[in-house]
Amino acid sequence: MLFNSIDFAIFLPIIFVLYWFVTNNNLKLQNFLIVAASYLFYGWWDWRFLSLILFSTIIDYSVGRRLNIEENQTKRKVLLWTSIIVNLGFLGIFKYYNFFLDNFITAFSLFGTEIKANSLIIILPVGISFYTFQTLSYSIDVYKKKLEPTKDFIAFSAFVSFFPQLVAGPIERAIYLLPQFYKKRTFDYSKAVDGMRQILWGLFKKIVIADNCAEYANLIFNNSADYSGSTLVLGALFFTFQIYGDFSG
Repeated sequence: MLFNSIDFAIFLPIIFVLYWFVTNNNLKLQNFLIVAASYLFYGWWDWRFLSLILFSTIIDYSVGRRLNIEENQTKRKVLLWTSIIVNLGFLGIFKYYNFFLDNFITAFSLFGTEIKANSLIIILPVGISFYTFQTLSYSIDVYKKKLEPTKDFIAFSAFVSFFPQLVAGPIERAIYLLPQFYKKRTFDYSKAVDGMRQILWGLFKKIVIADNCAEYANLIFNNSADYSGSTLVLGALFFTFQIYGDFSG
């Protein structure tokens, strides 16, 4: 589900009303709703990848609980490396496997050695980098004893899958974001208005600035041989504003 889609324009007001006016400011219900909404948001694209985010959540939650009671430094390091290997393993397989395989084959072909290897047809899960490093930050902070491990699995799941920053970031450190899911939250009209203002400004950056600049940048760089140096520089400027509008928006 994209932020600038009709689906999200319907999804967000429904979640907003349920969150503030149906849960009756019940913290556990609010956190559960965030998890349910986040999984719906993420699964809207491809529900099969929900298993990845759920598995990462379970692994790091379990590692954190175990780190809290384990005093042996060697075993603590094993627990931390379990989290690192599992999370970066997922990231490596889904995001970088074919890239490294193709470059490995190309490198050996330069020396006259032909290697036959089949690339996997892998669909890159949206936002995998964001939630991978987010869950890792939790394990690392708990390992360094900068953060008390949570006993609330729902709050931790909300931290990992929080839909406003699940697919586009920013990556939030557990030490800053997770404690916010423990605090009672009540509706504040002024903050709601400010939030809507920021959403509209973000949509303007994405739809008006980024998407329009993308058309010109793609036109120039897809036919780069046909244009002069000054036009290519102009294309680079369009691309700069496109990237800014996409990420900032």
